[in-house]
Amino acid sequence: MKLSQVKLILPTLNELKFKLEDGTIVPAHFHITEVGMVSKLFIDCGGTIRTEKRVNFQLWSANDVDHQLMPNKLLQIIELSEQKLGIEDQEIEVEYQSATIGKYALAFDGSYFLLQNTQTACLAEDQCGIPPQKQKINLAEINQAPAACCTPGSNCC
Repeated sequence: MKLSQVKLILPTLNELKFKLEDGTIVPAHFHITEVGMVSKLFIDCGGTIRTEKRVNFQLWSANDVDHQLMPNKLLQIIELSEQKLGIEDQEIEVEYQSATIGKYALAFDGSYFLLQNTQTACLAEDQCGIPPQKQKINLAEINQAPAACCTPGSNCC
């Protein structure tokens, strides 16, 4: 989800609610301790120089259970970040504390902002020797397929 999409959603909400993919609800008294722009310049294992840019939100839950961040306040923080930091309209990455700091993609289901699990991947599979994944075929489906050309008189054999 891009920053522009979040900015369109926020004015329609009465409260901010986040949850993880497994259904765990982020406590309502969370803080967004950072809104920023993260740039990453790196070389992949195939030697290609790459860059990534993400808007970063850091969610944090403290013992301050009387605190609740409202949608209009988050929108103000985002607008200030755009003005002062030059934040661009990029995909949002959310940092949230679990056993360690997790990085999540962001989506919206109509009620909750969803923290979606992210995965690592090789960006240069063709150059570092990882064989392409084989297509999985269900043998039961092959037996049910109609005979194509090998029928008497089809001249295929």
